[in-house]
Amino acid sequence: MSSSKLSIGIVGLPNVGKSTLFKTLTKKEVLIANYPFATIDPSVGVVLVPDERIGKLAEFSKSAKKIYATVDFVDIAGLVKGASEGEGLGNKFLANIRETDAILYVLRAFKNADIINTQTEINPLKDKEILDVELILKDLETVNKRIDGLAGDIRAGKKESIKENAVLIKAKEFLSQQKVLIDQEFTEDEVVVLKNFQLLTFKPRLYLLNGKEEEVSDDMKNALKDYVILDIASEYESEGLNKEERVGLGFSELSGTDILVKKSYELLNLQTFLTTGEDETRAWTIHKGDKAPQAAGVIHSDFEQKFVKAEVIFWEDLLKSGSYARARETGLIRTEGKEYVVKDGDVIEFKHG
Repeated sequence: MSSSKLSIGIVGLPNVGKSTLFKTLTKKEVLIANYPFATIDPSVGVVLVPDERIGKLAEFSKSAKKIYATVDFVDIAGLVKGASEGEGLGNKFLANIRETDAILYVLRAFKNADIINTQTEINPLKDKEILDVELILKDLETVNKRIDGLAGDIRAGKKESIKENAVLIKAKEFLSQQKVLIDQEFTEDEVVVLKNFQLLTFKPRLYLLNGKEEEVSDDMKNALKDYVILDIASEYESEGLNKEERVGLGFSELSGTDILVKKSYELLNLQTFLTTGEDETRAWTIHKGDKAPQAAGVIHSDFEQKFVKAEVIFWEDLLKSGSYARARETGLIRTEGKEYVVKDGDVIEFKHG
């Protein structure tokens, strides 16, 4: 993830609530000129990552603009059995999803009989299997194509190609057994090779069980690792209410879509650092464990190469100090070098050559 924008592809069978989820997410979409992009594909919803720190820091710095971190949700047309062979919208949807950082499976858990179910029963795990198989078949096609393409280089004894081929054959064996690649063991070197192919089953995945808490069995929860239970229909109704209104109407304080966004961050091991000043207060997305120069590179690619040092203070310490000058006097602003590991909530000013 080189850019500081995260994208998640939404997949699901027809009538599982995918479009309503997408409408709920895009209700949150606030397309203002502050954004570093103007027009986007209609199937992409840009969602702000909720962050109370931005408002507080913007007030502190009297910032002209507030820029939140964003997540792109890419809506993939309803997947049907046979999509990998071109059924339904088939391959087009699979091309859309290649570019994403993670995949969100929307699975139907709700019992409402008025909504046509394309399957014979309400069984989220079975639905998950259908989706898995479609993605597995698409990955098999990608892997086979590449293996065929390497044949000449292998005959010529090219070392790199021989190495790559071995990794692809290992992946192919798992896929042929209908196994999802992200759940299998690969060495670090193998991971590097596989990442080049943007394989669909090699992306982290999150499961959204569309229904009420009581409609989801314990077996279901135990079978899925990273899941969120969300009643999409009532989320759609309540999107746009503030915390107080939500609580007053019996909803949880954080909206379901906020929970979904936060969970996506956890899944992808992401965190946020902040910059603040009179122009803007802004959230930047990086991976946990990233060092100061990598964080600087998210702001501008030149900053990583020309990194000199970073002035760092935790956001709450800055607010408590009352001013930058006071924070400096009391020694709360630290000067950090290239090896500094950035923490979530750090407010940073980078110095570069």
